[in-house]
Amino acid sequence: MNILGWSNMVSIGMNAAVSVRTSNELGAAHPRTAKLSLVVAVFSSFLIGLTLSLILIVTRNQYPALFSSDPEVIDLVIDLTPLLALCIVINNIQPVLSGVAIGAGWQATVAYVNIGCYYLFGIPLGLILGYLVGLEVKGIWCGMLCGTILQTCVIFGIIYKTNWNKEAAVAGDRIRKWGGHTENET
Repeated sequence: MNILGWSNMVSIGMNAAVSVRTSNELGAAHPRTAKLSLVVAVFSSFLIGLTLSLILIVTRNQYPALFSSDPEVIDLVIDLTPLLALCIVINNIQPVLSGVAIGAGWQATVAYVNIGCYYLFGIPLGLILGYLVGLEVKGIWCGMLCGTILQTCVIFGIIYKTNWNKEAAVAGDRIRKWGGHTENET
């Protein structure tokens, strides 16, 4: 969990950066630059997550000793490392996509997707896999990961279908509504 938390710091930073960049570019009526920012941020975050995951896979027999000396814990961590690696990759992409959606002004949509996919689908699935199916920790983690994967796919689908020119126009309308000026008006 510590390693997952550390890797999430990268994606949280990317989330904030791409959210601001997307909103600024859409507000400046630069939809192509907003879209390019999305691609660069997702690709960069994916590569960072993949690199961290590969390091964990390669060192899966060594790194658990950094956190515990209990042989049972070490064996469990070695067994869970592939799941951790997949979780790192997915958790490096999902926040970046959410950041883009938030930067585009879809905060309510992101909130509903998060609640539906993670809390209404992922956690119950994890409880079923963990306790009813008997997969224990691995089942709980798999269920929550499935919720995050679903969340990532839904937000990706929304972003993929986005008309960025239209979103730039909507952003310009919001700016004018609140008394601001767009780049084209100055």
